Amino acid sequence: MSVHARVLIVARDDALAGPLAEGLDRLGWRTVTARGPYAALAALADMEIEAAIVDATAGPQDAPTLARRLKAAYAPRRLPVIAIGEPEPGMPADNVDLTLAPPLHPAQAALRLESLVRMAIAEEEFELRLETFAERGRRLDLPVEAASPLKILAVGEPAPEFLALSNALARVGAEVVGAFTAYTAFDYLHERNFDAVALWAGDNQAEALSIATGMRRNTRLYHVPALLYLQSPAQIGIAEAYHRGISDLATPETPPIETAKRVIELAAAYRRQNAIRHALEKARSSGLMDAPTGLFTRDLFAAHLARLVNASRLRHRPLSLCVLRVADRPELAIARKGGWLDRAVPQIGSMIGRLIRVEDTAARLGPEVFALALPATNEAAARAAGERICAVIACTAFDAGENRPPFVVEFDIGVAEVEAGENAAHALERAAATALQLKAG
Repeated sequence: MSVHARVLIVARDDALAGPLAEGLDRLGWRTVTARGPYAALAALADMEIEAAIVDATAGPQDAPTLARRLKAAYAPRRLPVIAIGEPEPGMPADNVDLTLAPPLHPAQAALRLESLVRMAIAEEEFELRLETFAERGRRLDLPVEAASPLKILAVGEPAPEFLALSNALARVGAEVVGAFTAYTAFDYLHERNFDAVALWAGDNQAEALSIATGMRRNTRLYHVPALLYLQSPAQIGIAEAYHRGISDLATPETPPIETAKRVIELAAAYRRQNAIRHALEKARSSGLMDAPTGLFTRDLFAAHLARLVNASRLRHRPLSLCVLRVADRPELAIARKGGWLDRAVPQIGSMIGRLIRVEDTAARLGPEVFALALPATNEAAARAAGERICAVIACTAFDAGENRPPFVVEFDIGVAEVEAGENAAHALERAAATALQLKAG
């Protein structure tokens, strides 16, 4: 196939779609544009699209109905759909995943696309785990979104414009907590869970941006959406704001109730994503996992991997495997002999479980061997993920007993991307063979 577009844009004209497509192409999200529903469905049939953007501003366009048709046509692969238009709180999640007000900046779109595509993959993974665990007589809890009001942290000086936004958020049913300084904001962020953050740039935009940057450096806060409320459109470069971690921008020129709807839309999408994450994490307490590490056992992993391979073909997504084998370095000999490495393995396995993405599957295959299954991931990306995990663990010192210095653990890494027609066992053997070759070398 000569065209490898990642994003389908459905728009009747290029007023918004043209600049958006050009910007996304430059950011690595190659696009293809369709002028109507039939052209859009044809594009889905011919290309491996990851997400769709529907321009609902250029004439009459029933975005929810079109989104439903696109999703149904692409099943069993999940297709996230973003609509460009006026957000409507409460829109069904199985139609439009996210509605963003125009104009949609490419950097903003790229951030939302990355988040939504990952969540679609996580939802696909959850469906597969339901089947794998059901075969063994275990039921996983379905994703459940909290019934409490959406919680929004409003950060900034009590300027009239910002107070109007806070009041508008309260009127649409959100629970709003105010913080006047960055210190107070981070205290709240570390003590409570919020679905979104609204930042008032005011006269001190640097402080607002520092909060957004700090959130992106914190693993717990990384995905929490942040809207930056500007005094004027010229206050900051749009691209700079999005690259600093801002999810959306607004100004007082937009009615407060409209800006509030945009915050609510971001918060609701984040809450849906969290529900999927928590449901997947609960699998660790199913009784089927490896007790010391909380990872998949070898047999459970083999059964699930076979299902993953089949699903990757049906959904036309890549699937890669990564084998991590504790390296046989001379300095580990004493730790092995004294049993200290065996004592460290549960901690190592637990670290691997925390370092992988929510949609990935980690297993303990042997006393010192772990495996990862990474859906929608090519071989190069899988190797990078494995190396990142190993680098973090290599920075950890493990106890070697009294009067002995602590030891560190390194890994031999083997990676294989599942090939067309290849079964799960053979792909895993190829990944393991690479790790063995490194060990022998």
